[in-house]
Amino acid sequence: MTRLYFHCSNAQDTWVDPTGAELRNLAEADLHARRLVRVLIAEPTLEDWRDWTMHVLDEDDEPVFSLPFAAALGRPH
Repeated sequence: MTRLYFHCSNAQDTWVDPTGAELRNLAEADLHARRLVRVLIAEPTLEDWRDWTMHVLDEDDEPVFSLPFAAALGRPH
């Protein structure tokens, strides 16, 4: 098990995940990140999520992967 942290940012803001999550592998981390993105974009807000990115880091603050929110949102209509 590895503890990973799921931080989010855009050009103006950064949200830091202070607790992270214990995950078994990269596939589980990817699923967790995608779930978190879907939860955030489903909240009623005026936030334009298209320019946000989730940055997944390990316990040493090393990047594991990034997930642009736009990948979950799809193209604007």
